[in-house]
Order: sequence, then C-alpha cells, then structure tokens
Amino acid sequence: MEELGLVGQLAVVLAAALAGGLLARALRLPTLLGYLAAGLLIGPYTPGFVTDIQQVQDMADLGVALLMFSLGAQLSFRELAGVRDVALFGGLLQVAGSTALGMLVGWGLGLDARASFLLGAATAISSSSVALRLLEQRGEVGSLHGRVAVGLSLVQDLSLVPVIVIIPALAGQGENTAFALLLAAGKAAGLLVAIYLLGTRVLPWLFRRVAATRSRELFLLTVVGLALGTAAVSFLLGLSLAFGAFLAGLLVSESEYTQETLAEVLPLREVFAVIFFVAVGMLIDPMVFREMPGTVLAIAAVAILGKLLMVTALVLAFGYMLGTALRAGLALAQMAEFSFVVASLGLEAGLLTEEVNSALLGAVLLSIGAAPFLVGAAPGLLGMLQRLPLLGNLTRERMEVHIPAGTEMVNHVVICGLGEAGRELVSALMRRGFRFLVIEQDPAAIQWLRRLGVPYIYGDATSSQVLERAAVGQARVVAVTLPDVYAAETVVANARRLAPRADIIARGGGPESHQLLRRLGANEVVHPEFEAGLELVRHTLHRLGLSTLEIQALLQRRRRDYTAAEQ
Repeated sequence: MEELGLVGQLAVVLAAALAGGLLARALRLPTLLGYLAAGLLIGPYTPGFVTDIQQVQDMADLGVALLMFSLGAQLSFRELAGVRDVALFGGLLQVAGSTALGMLVGWGLGLDARASFLLGAATAISSSSVALRLLEQRGEVGSLHGRVAVGLSLVQDLSLVPVIVIIPALAGQGENTAFALLLAAGKAAGLLVAIYLLGTRVLPWLFRRVAATRSRELFLLTVVGLALGTAAVSFLLGLSLAFGAFLAGLLVSESEYTQETLAEVLPLREVFAVIFFVAVGMLIDPMVFREMPGTVLAIAAVAILGKLLMVTALVLAFGYMLGTALRAGLALAQMAEFSFVVASLGLEAGLLTEEVNSALLGAVLLSIGAAPFLVGAAPGLLGMLQRLPLLGNLTRERMEVHIPAGTEMVNHVVICGLGEAGRELVSALMRRGFRFLVIEQDPAAIQWLRRLGVPYIYGDATSSQVLERAAVGQARVVAVTLPDVYAAETVVANARRLAPRADIIARGGGPESHQLLRRLGANEVVHPEFEAGLELVRHTLHRLGLSTLEIQALLQRRRRDYTAAEQ
C-alpha cells in the first residue's frame, strides 16, 4: 500500500493503534498489548490490509529516540533513597543473573554468544510502565513492595544504556570485537564529557533565552532538536541513536526546566512510541507460536519464572519479608518496551535473525499479557506459600519485637505502617507522651524507630499473630496508614476481630475502598485526596477574608455530607 504515502501510512497506523488500545482497555489489559496486536493485524504476516513496514519503522525510530530521551529526563535517584540497597545492589545482581540465565537459554537454542547476550539482556528488563500501571490500579504504588519494584525497575532501565552502547561493537567480526568494544566505550565516554560541558556551559543559557520568549513551539523545537541532534551525533560516532537520546535526556534532567520539558515532550513521545510498538507488532510472525513454540516458551519462562524467582530471592536476601519480596517479583515478572529496543537494534545490527527476533517478540507479548494475572494472583499465591512448612515460617513467625522493659501495652495506639502519615503520628504521640507501638516491615523504617527507642514490631501487620503480639486487643486506637489498599483492608478486618472495642482509623484509597473499610470495621476512614482538597479550600477562604470559625463550620459540614454520600 505504498500509494498511500507517508501521511496515509501514519493515519492507518494510528487508527489501528487506537482500536487496539481501546480493546485492550475494555479487556482490562495493558494498552501496549493492543498496540502490538494492531501491528500484527496490519503487518505482512496476516491477510488483509498491509502497510509499508519500512516507512513505519522509519517513523518508529523517532519513538525509540523519544522513549530514551524521556527515560533520561525522568531519571530520579531520589526514588532509590528509601530502598537504595536492594534497588542498587539487588538490581545489578538481578540484571546480571537474568542476563546469564537468558544466555544459557540462547546457547541451548543454538545461538552464538553475541545473540545469546542480547537475548539475556532483553529478558533482564521489566516494563516499569506496565508494573506501575498494575500497581496503580491496585493502589499499591506507595506500598513497600511497590517502592522496591520501582527501584529495581529503575536500575533495570539504567542497565539498558551499556547494552545499547556495545550493540554496534558486537556487530563487528572475529578478533576485532574486543577492540571494538573498547573503542565504543571510549566514544561513549567522550560523548558523555561533551554532553556534560554542553549541559553546564551552553544549555542553561539557551534554555533561559528560549523560555524568555514565552513561546511553547520554540521551547519544543529546542528540546526535540537537542534530543535528535545528540542522537544523530551518537549515530555518526558509531554508537546508537538511543544512547545519544538518553544522554540528551540526562542533560535536561539536571536543568531547572525538567518539568517544562517533560510536559512538552511527553505527548509527542506517546504518539511516536505508539508507532514504535505498532512497528514491533508488524515484525511478529504469528506462525512463530506454531513453528517455534518451544523457543517462545523458553524465552518467556526466563522472563517470567526466572525473574520472579530471582527478584523474590534477592529481596528476601536484603532483609525483606516474603510478602514484600513475592509481590515485587510478580510486579516485575515480564519483559519491557525496552526489550523491543534491544531486539530491534540487534536485528538491525545483524546479531539476531528474523526467526529469533520474532520468537523474542512473541515471548514479550506473552509475558506482558500474563502480567495482570500474575499481580492479581499475589494474595492467593502468598496464602498458598504460607501453608508450606518452610516458607510459611518466613511469613507467619518471623518478627522482631522491641518493647522497652517496664512498658505496658494497655490503652495504647497501634500504628500499622510507617509512611509519611505514620511518621507524623509517631512524632505527635511522642511529644505528648502517649503509649504507642509501630508495626512495620521496611528495614530502613525499623532502623529509624530503633534510633528513636520507641516500641515496634518488625513484622507484617496483615498477620493476626503480629497483631496479637502488639496487644491490639488492649489497644485504644488502631491507626492503619498503609497505602496498600488490599493490605489495609486485611488489617482492619483482623484488628476488628481481635479488638471489638478499639477505635480503628484507616487510610482509604477510593470510594469503593472507603465503603469496604467501614464495613470491615473501621470507625473512621481518611480520604487523602479529599482532605487535600479541603486544605486547599481552607487556605483559599482564609485568604479571601473568611473567619476561622466560618471555615471550620464549612469544612465540618462538607465532611459530614461526603461521609453521608458514601454510606
């Protein structure tokens, strides 16, 4: 269908992507699957309408560059602060282990060392966007396992950078490969130095001048020109377009215009990233599931089962409990959009054959399709493991109780979870001298509590045994601050059963969650978004001249109406 021209091809791709994305959302699946399915339908391996795959792939190169640019611009090492040890060291071990496991599978499939390395590198990366979307749907992004999964995913994304640097060097032949790798590393280092000098000397001045014009289109042109220009320089040096775009993103991430840059680029990135995913779908031959089922399943097994076991074991090794480790492993037990980047670069460099590339893409499709079901199976799988003798002990019996001698746990406050809200509550209770005890399973939070010398239990608050050890039956108040909605519901139900007269206050996660928490026994449910809105109302009305009493009466009436509407 070359007669359609570039605009016609683009219209067909976007229409197919829209239809696939809407269908995926209707089925409660990641939209990425819909885009891949759209590419499959308009690709050369299925009957019916066929687009010009070369034109689509040329447009998809922009998607790769913008994906890598936004990855660099969004990079935030602050996200690693709370879980830095398991994220950094555990993440590096996981990437190395998954790559090695993937290489073994590659050798077993008869691939050479270079193709096996790319296969392993592609399976080692998880989709942070898929994981975050699934965690967000379950209200678990701010949970401990959610933060661990995000930290590990960030390290996985960073591991992609050296891989894309050495792919062109790996395409070299024979005894010159080692020299090519060293040359590629030298070029990358030189480009990094040049980017650093550009970012500290030129870019701030340029951004200030462009921002002073107050022109969105000029700012957007500057950002996109920077991303594509750096990508082009990287390509001319024999490196990849993706690496140059990533460096440009890093450069922007250190400037004061990061958020403005992302606000302008992200919509453009989403469009061309969708084109990239459709182009990847066009490369998938459905016959690979019939002709090479063993290869597809072997690659998918490395990505799903291998990564699940590896992440779970590593998180356990860093002192976290089985529930946290298992949930983090399930969230990351899939392959990523950046796996497509590795596969496409490997195919272009001649390191992967069409058949292997198609099998790899098919495995990515399977792993992402399985992701929602794996994350949803976490409670049932954890319950099953708890019934096993060895693993059950890790969840049921493992706890560290620290109650200072002479401290009587009667009419006390039991705080379940030590996030930001929990820390504020701890500080307030300490200042007034009230008795309280904290239940937490984050090793970093436990260290903070240990330094304060306050009573705590290092354990899982969803466990009835842990709640009993916290003397919840004699507690006056039970405060459930957990951001994990499902965990909060379990804690409330168990606490109400063990403490019929206690006053239970819980953090909600949405209208349905608020109602369920009340039915399970919570006396009060705090609505984070609603309370933030009331605080904005209070501040605004105060500035407009209303008295404190008038504002308090208005807010109390609004809370009463909101609560009545929920019931």
